[in-house]
Amino acid sequence: MTLPSLGWASFFEEQLGPDDSGHVPLRVATVHRSRMTGLSTIGTVRVGLPAHVNTAQFAVGDWVLADPQSHLLIRRLERRSLLERQTVGARVPQLIAANVDTVFIVTSCNDDFNPARLERYLALANEAGTNAVIVLTKADQTPDPTPFLEQASALQRGLEVVSVNARSPDAVGVLAPWSGVGQTVALIGSSGVGKSTLLNTLARKSEDAKQATGAIREDDAKGRHTTTARSLHKIETGGWVIDTPGMRTLHVSDLSSGLETLFAEITERAPDCRFRDCTHMHEPGCAVQAAVAAGELDLARLDRWRKLHNENLQNTPVETGARGNRKSGPRGKFR
Repeated sequence: MTLPSLGWASFFEEQLGPDDSGHVPLRVATVHRSRMTGLSTIGTVRVGLPAHVNTAQFAVGDWVLADPQSHLLIRRLERRSLLERQTVGARVPQLIAANVDTVFIVTSCNDDFNPARLERYLALANEAGTNAVIVLTKADQTPDPTPFLEQASALQRGLEVVSVNARSPDAVGVLAPWSGVGQTVALIGSSGVGKSTLLNTLARKSEDAKQATGAIREDDAKGRHTTTARSLHKIETGGWVIDTPGMRTLHVSDLSSGLETLFAEITERAPDCRFRDCTHMHEPGCAVQAAVAAGELDLARLDRWRKLHNENLQNTPVETGARGNRKSGPRGKFR
């Protein structure tokens, strides 16, 4: 393997200085509680960790510099993109994946399909600065996937949506535009939508190397967790895929720009409202409500924007305290 084939780019090269000439770049492939592995041009190695280093500071997909002999960690390079989420009770966000080019938001053509939940994933991908593609699985199990494709396409301007049979080799060709040599994609979505199955197909894994997959409950189409850790895998088309555990609950926090991109049709109309702090509920001169009345904006869409906007405002940390001694804390509890 070469560094470019692992995802190395000028963005990372420019971070190297004269003191780094004796160090070797490694790409983090797995992160566990007390150990990490990395990929180099010679294969997979175990990354040695200094005593003061906590693995929670690293994400799968990170680039680090290490000693070429002992593979002892020297430092982590700045990230080009980072997927992270806030969890209840946690002081810091949970790192999902780093240096991702495209996020495949995976859902299925059954009762698991949920526009409101997909919008949360889209806001997360937007905030990280990554490209987002919605991948509809189990298209072979529905008489007509068109309604699912249309609903997903309407969630964000310019959004690309594809449908696949995750078990079919044809899925490799459908997703090839985003998974070429050196490109990195991350699979996110709920349990049971076919992420592990899709990974096995994209990577053409042998039977003994396949990710475990699980059946879904027939009554509500919900699945059980089969992936329990994040990991980096080589794709047949030359790229890399980061598999992640299913996320059924995704809190919105510190995602202002992500929401603005997601709800562009609302964001663009807001400056035309009479009041700067318009909530788009009942204020006179509201351009957003006028668009709803004119049939130009879906009321259900506005309701979902309001819910996510308020949740983001409530959960995003704010700085308090005197100048020089300011502290960051939440406005309130997660809802």
